[in-house]
Amino acid sequence: MKNTARLIENTSRTLAWAGCIPVLAMTVTLGLGGCKKPADAEAQTLVAVEAEKPETGEISERIMADATLSPLAQAAISPKISAPVKTFYVQRGAKVKEGQLLALLENRDLTAQALDTKGQFTSAQATYEMQTKSQVPEDAAKAELDVAQAQAQLKLQQEIVAARKKLFDEGAIPGRDYDTAVAALVQAQAAYDVAANHLNSVKKVNRTASLKSAEGQLSSAEGKYQAAAAQVSYSEIHSPISGVVTDRPLFPGETVTAGSPLITVMDTSALIAKVHLAQIVVQRLALGNEAQIIVPGVTDPVSAKVTLISPAVDPGSTTVEVWLRVDNAAGKYKAGTPVRVAIAGRSVPQAVKVPVAAVITAQDGGKSVMVVKADSTAHKVKVQTGITDGEDVQITQGLNGSETVVTNGAYALEEGTKVKIGKADEGDEKE
Repeated sequence: MKNTARLIENTSRTLAWAGCIPVLAMTVTLGLGGCKKPADAEAQTLVAVEAEKPETGEISERIMADATLSPLAQAAISPKISAPVKTFYVQRGAKVKEGQLLALLENRDLTAQALDTKGQFTSAQATYEMQTKSQVPEDAAKAELDVAQAQAQLKLQQEIVAARKKLFDEGAIPGRDYDTAVAALVQAQAAYDVAANHLNSVKKVNRTASLKSAEGQLSSAEGKYQAAAAQVSYSEIHSPISGVVTDRPLFPGETVTAGSPLITVMDTSALIAKVHLAQIVVQRLALGNEAQIIVPGVTDPVSAKVTLISPAVDPGSTTVEVWLRVDNAAGKYKAGTPVRVAIAGRSVPQAVKVPVAAVITAQDGGKSVMVVKADSTAHKVKVQTGITDGEDVQITQGLNGSETVVTNGAYALEEGTKVKIGKADEGDEKE
């Protein structure tokens, strides 16, 4: 019985040891697996990036900026008088022509005043005609007649004095008669001088003064009439430009205040995109340069041209305003739409260029790229850039075109990092 018991105990121990063998094997396997971790960790430090060699070829500058479409011309029409609106002849969205009557304000009181001043003007015209064609010539004729009479009287007295002197010398008449004739001659001479002076005054002084007085009265009456007529014309609202009515805030019967907008008309046959660019950039532009405008909701870029380059720098922003004109004869685009513009600038025929995403800009404005060396490590290289077309940028200094430049994934990439060229998702699938 004891032997049987021992046999059973030994058998149990053997089975127990046999059961431990798989456990030990698993433990050894796990230990070996743990020894492989450093190699896996080293493999995981590789950073997947996209890289390529710079291209060499022509690059044309594209100057990018934001803008807002503005109408070619705009008129917020404000009346010069305050009055109720009598009639509107247009609605919002109506197309109008230059000079077209848009609205009429209440003007019966102004029309009556204009009629009154017109009567005064007509009366002044009649007075002027009478003074210039009747009164002044009559005064001159009367003065000439007085001179002729005085001259004849003087001549008669001169003959009498001559005759009496001869008789006095012969002793035929007393000296008293001769002296009387001489005194009459003096009086005739004085009368002639007075008449001649009066005629000269009528011709040179009185005539000129009378004419000026008549002209002054006529001009005053005419001015009052024109002022009253102008007030009447202010009640008629005409469009100064051709375009489309975009705003009409009031209704007939409401009172409009002088100086407040009554109707707004925009000429949207062409639109203007106004952008502000740095002076150094504007120096590379010229009138007529081609441009493209990206309009929200429009699939294809819209063609435009540079039509104005401001001759002065904005003192506030130290930028220069540039206008781009867009044809809008069909009315497809709306004023006030925010857009993105791309202006064609100069071109460089043989340029070393890399994608825009490859260039890293530091806080101090310095620029660099990450270059992959032969040992698959990334190193920062400082560069200087030139023009850009929106996709690629010219490298003027720092690269010769033989390097391998990181085009995607360079951001926050540390110096000397081991990299693997290829998309990150592709690398994961290969592993």
